[in-house]
Amino acid sequence: MFRITELLHVSLLVSDLEQARVFYEEVLGLAPLPERPPLPFPGVWYAAGRQQIHLIALPNPDKDVPRPEHGGRDRHAAFAVTGLDRLRQALEAAQVPYTLSRSGRRALFCRDPEGNALEFVEAG
Repeated sequence: MFRITELLHVSLLVSDLEQARVFYEEVLGLAPLPERPPLPFPGVWYAAGRQQIHLIALPNPDKDVPRPEHGGRDRHAAFAVTGLDRLRQALEAAQVPYTLSRSGRRALFCRDPEGNALEFVEAG
């Protein structure tokens, strides 16, 4: 018998790596990790606590596919965050649309420039 013990990373496809980096680095405040090995395609890795976000620069087959407005009704990656209100302000300043959680939790959903849905839940 085996047992899954931890989620290590989530990989997201991005067709425009530079545009994605602006979102993840300037809006979300993440710093690229230097340990990404030389792979046969461009990309960047970020730390999200003990886990990682891997951006993979390859054609995104979902980029122009209609997605639900609320990311909670779509496949998404969820992250704990401190200072949810400050995140809201950063998203608003960058003109990134978001929706609040419909469950009543202190959480919000937004999409990166490629349309990948992200959930941010107030840690605490």
